[in-house]
Amino acid sequence: MPERFALIIPALNEEAAIGPTLDALKGAALAQLIVVDNGSTDCTAEVARAHGAEVVAEPHRGYGSACLAGMAALRAEITVVAFMDADGSDDPADLPRLLDPIARGEAEMVLGSRVLGTREAGALTPQQRLGNALATVLLRLLHGARYTDLGPFRAIRRDALERLRMCDTNFGWTIEMQIKAARHDLRVKEIPVSYRRRRAGQSKISGTLRGTFSAGMKIIWTILRYSLRTDD
Repeated sequence: MPERFALIIPALNEEAAIGPTLDALKGAALAQLIVVDNGSTDCTAEVARAHGAEVVAEPHRGYGSACLAGMAALRAEITVVAFMDADGSDDPADLPRLLDPIARGEAEMVLGSRVLGTREAGALTPQQRLGNALATVLLRLLHGARYTDLGPFRAIRRDALERLRMCDTNFGWTIEMQIKAARHDLRVKEIPVSYRRRRAGQSKISGTLRGTFSAGMKIIWTILRYSLRTDD
């Protein structure tokens, strides 16, 4: 039975970026393309629909909340789920490279590594690079999990994702998935991906000191919290 791929794109006030992002996905072998409007106050939802996406509303703001809402909207036939940001920083041309190892049975989860790949100048801020390095070191020391990046661009088998019982509703989503993937002994592969400066608008995390600090603290807290838990 052939794999059926879905892509979930969380979006908050991305009306200027979401159209070009979706246009760049034209021709991708996707059975379902979901944009989760995470309480936008602009025309993100309308633009996404106009560019061919299925739009799911999740008014409770938070990256994890948006991802969970997207998962709840997956059709029954979907077997592989990918996640990508809405702002154009992830290159849609890399999507087949994330999906192929899963389709070939080589991995259950594939992570797009910005560290291993090429980065546009200024795409990753110094605080992002420092936080990423610290988090990956803590993952190795406390969880025995070797990753190079916590980037959002990733794909995972649906049955594996459901076994992880994801629950984080905000900045801890990506790190929760990586910790649980290690605990469940998923076959994980990292591949280099391109990373670019956002194409429009302002980042809700790295674009502000408050966002950067909040995200960093939540990531570290999630790593430490799961190091003390054995039930997940």
